[in-house]
Amino acid sequence: MKQFVVGIATAGALAGVIAMSRSESTARNEAPANSNVIKIEAGEKNPWTSLKINNDPDQFQFAVVSDRTGGHREKVFSRAVSQVNLLQPQFVMSVGDLIEGYTAKEDLIKEQWDEFDGYVKRFEMPFFYVPGNHDLANKTLFAKWGERYGKRYYHFTYKNALFLCLNSENPPDGMNTIDPEQQAWVAKTIEANRDSRWTFVFLHQPIWNEKDLDKNGWASVEKSLAGRNYTVFCGHVHRYQVYDRNGMKYYQLATTGGGSRMRGVDYGEFDHVAWVTMKKDAPLIANVMLEGILPSDLKVADSEEKGYPVKKKVTHPVAGTLKLDGEPVALATVTFHTLNAETKKFSTICDGRTDELGRFQVTTYGKFDGAPAGEYVVSVRKLQKPTDGGAAKNVLPEQYATPGTTPLKVTIKDGTNDVPLLLLTK
Repeated sequence: MKQFVVGIATAGALAGVIAMSRSESTARNEAPANSNVIKIEAGEKNPWTSLKINNDPDQFQFAVVSDRTGGHREKVFSRAVSQVNLLQPQFVMSVGDLIEGYTAKEDLIKEQWDEFDGYVKRFEMPFFYVPGNHDLANKTLFAKWGERYGKRYYHFTYKNALFLCLNSENPPDGMNTIDPEQQAWVAKTIEANRDSRWTFVFLHQPIWNEKDLDKNGWASVEKSLAGRNYTVFCGHVHRYQVYDRNGMKYYQLATTGGGSRMRGVDYGEFDHVAWVTMKKDAPLIANVMLEGILPSDLKVADSEEKGYPVKKKVTHPVAGTLKLDGEPVALATVTFHTLNAETKKFSTICDGRTDELGRFQVTTYGKFDGAPAGEYVVSVRKLQKPTDGGAAKNVLPEQYATPGTTPLKVTIKDGTNDVPLLLLTK
């Protein structure tokens, strides 16, 4: 029989040690009683798959928290800090919308940042701030960030990986943009770190979805990133979605306590952290749901974090069936809009998703709560990725895709509403 001694990674050492010996006494000499080893007797057949420990020195793990605000719900983010501590990543990243903001009252701004800082100081590892539109909504908030945290965009490196923390919010006229100065900084920083094995980019808004990427600065960022391996993380929409651009993955995270209808995985609406394991050649991303992170006693720590009150109208149940030329349409998104008679602009109020039989329920504030009474125009889209792996495209008639062109109109009344929607190819 042969005796194996397998080293286990500790907080101070990542590399394991595998030693072989011919006898128990030799093993003890090679591996003192106080060393971090497992001693295993191996035979010709053994009840394990391998003795190669998953602790490559180039490997590391970090967590990414998403939007906390935009109508935040009580006790979610503050508890998430304790939950992430259970996972013990090397550090924690963010994608903005950390406070409710949208105020110029200095005392309220201070109160909100003091509250948030109190939560993140409980992390047992470094936390990296990234600003969102709530955090930098006006010149006062912009200035207060500078006074409190200094840089609005910055970078760092860890184990030959480059981390770019960008600012997509420059009030009053530069919201949802990367300003020219920052574009130049991105190019310079990437060039200075040309040998990095991977680049991670963090910003708040998915500005690559805008029409003019030259105008909002994202075209410049992607030009600087061209030819290297990278991954992008953002938030803002409060709905999980993965984009494939330039052969790379762009992750739009859901929420870590931010306002959400919380309809679950099918809608991309859930509270989570993205768990990133950087392997030798590429990262692995896992979505860890907060509801699944529990301590040994199964009790998540209580919190005094209060939610943000949201004004709500009375809603009424709304359900229906979507058909195209008489046939049910599965996995389509049905959206209700109102039209402002003065501004001639549409506002999105609620939406729903069809099941395999074309049935849907709509949600305004919370899961399938329906819609307020009133008149609506209804847009319908079904996005589908082509087999060649390109961008997803709408496969339903385009006239139904936007509130300005759709002929569909419905009236929601007090009580239960049944809304059949009939689409025609021609």
